[in-house]
Amino acid sequence: MLKYPFIPSSQITPESIWQERRQWLKRAGLGLTATAFGGVPLAGWAAAAGPGVYQGRRNQAFVVDDALTPEKDVSSYNNFYEFGTGKGDPAEYAGKMKTEPWTVTVEGEVARPRTFDIDALLKLAPIEERVYRLRCVEAWSMVIPWEGYSLSALLKQVEPTGKAKYVEFVSAVQPENMPGVRQGILDWPYVEGLRLDEAMHPLTMLVFGVYGKRLPNANGAPLRVAIPWKYGFKSGKSLVRIRLTEHMPRTSWIKAAPQEYGFYANVNPNVPHPRWSQATERRIGSGLFAPRVNTLMFNGYADQVASLYSGMDLRLNY
Repeated sequence: MLKYPFIPSSQITPESIWQERRQWLKRAGLGLTATAFGGVPLAGWAAAAGPGVYQGRRNQAFVVDDALTPEKDVSSYNNFYEFGTGKGDPAEYAGKMKTEPWTVTVEGEVARPRTFDIDALLKLAPIEERVYRLRCVEAWSMVIPWEGYSLSALLKQVEPTGKAKYVEFVSAVQPENMPGVRQGILDWPYVEGLRLDEAMHPLTMLVFGVYGKRLPNANGAPLRVAIPWKYGFKSGKSLVRIRLTEHMPRTSWIKAAPQEYGFYANVNPNVPHPRWSQATERRIGSGLFAPRVNTLMFNGYADQVASLYSGMDLRLNY
């Protein structure tokens, strides 16, 4: 049974992270003149991320009723193997990752390939807050208030061609700043993928912030994706490249352990992992002795996404 570990206070907000936020403050200065969205002034990356405040109006169409996971747990209990396999490794080591400047190239089967910097990405659509469930394949879960917008807003900018069937996500590799990369845990860079219709679904989110603040490095700064009906490893972090392809991408976990991690990775309590059940989960932040809760099909998003898999055998397409 998974045991929720004790996390010492020294690991909750590492000095490297709050020092980085302080540097953002200094660089941003007073450049906060901007348009307002939801009562919160936004002026590109400097204004939004610099002061550590990065919050849009909550979109009630994308909110679950579950209690939020405490912010300290969201930022200190993660899987981000570029920094190590321990849940506390990202919070301990990710502060060294360089996130400025940062660009994301969108290419492949598109009519208008383009490289975006963060400022350009922030201008594509209004930032909004969405409260999503996150379910890890290791049978723990969280409820997280992400800040961002639907990934489709970005993909429409590059105009997918008729050959585009899949979307591949490639994460950053910084060997000098990522101890897990130096350990060779996986075949780097980290690669994940979706079918194009999954990527264009309104629930699939391009994320820039969490809890009203710029994403911490440990959570995938400066941008990541969130796909709430799939296990957490599908949601690539610290993205540098998005490639639209005709053929299914060979993702990192499929290369590493295809018998355990399928391409679809839809949350399904009826299909156990080879080494443990997926029928229940432990909600992080609910207490060491809190009872496990039943896992919901598609993580509770069946009404929105089940039609994407009509006619598919989800035991085979796990």
